[in-house]
Amino acid sequence: MPIDEDRPPRADTPCFPTAGGGSGARARTAEVIRENQDWVRGLSATGDIHERASRRLYALLLRTSLAEARRIGSRLRLAGPEVDDLAHQATADALLTITGKVGTFRGESKFTTWAYKFVIFAVAVKLKRHFWQRGPIALEDGDWNALPARVGGGPEDWAEARDLANAVRHAVDESLTARQRAVFVALVLEETPMDVLVNRLDSTHNAIYKTMFDARKRLRSALVRGGYLSGQQQV
Repeated sequence: MPIDEDRPPRADTPCFPTAGGGSGARARTAEVIRENQDWVRGLSATGDIHERASRRLYALLLRTSLAEARRIGSRLRLAGPEVDDLAHQATADALLTITGKVGTFRGESKFTTWAYKFVIFAVAVKLKRHFWQRGPIALEDGDWNALPARVGGGPEDWAEARDLANAVRHAVDESLTARQRAVFVALVLEETPMDVLVNRLDSTHNAIYKTMFDARKRLRSALVRGGYLSGQQQV
């Protein structure tokens, strides 16, 4: 019998019991329950049955992975082949995790909904790790030219303001750690809300505040050494 490409391959194994009652059970149809069972059978099997189920699930996960990677990547200034490559890596990692945990699936949602959570988590981990490991963040000149007004009032003269912006840009690249640079850029240049940044970096408000405090301290020292600030001025 030909394989229905719209469903995971089925294995000739007994059905497992469905989950108990409740609002979730009322929402599930017989078709969803059957498809859930097919996924669990296929991924729990061996040989060709397992391979077909894995290929089918990989294709579904990859679509979600690519979309999520591009969404997160746009915020982290990551794009192109490197993002797609990270999405493929995350999909492979998620598939391996799902296969190992398939026995824990309780049937309280669609199997694919349950599986998507793993690939979304894997994408976030991959991109955040890549973000911290890459080099200095490249920003448009316009972002830096707007910096003096955002950090509390620069010189009145626009030429001096641009000069200060260039000095801060150099100090951000040379004096800050990767994490300090990311937090400073997000809060000061991109004006990212604190709650959004905390969620993006999987951090806490106190940790972000501490990182920003340390970043400003380093920048101030660099600008004082360069003659752009007096000892009393703040960044």
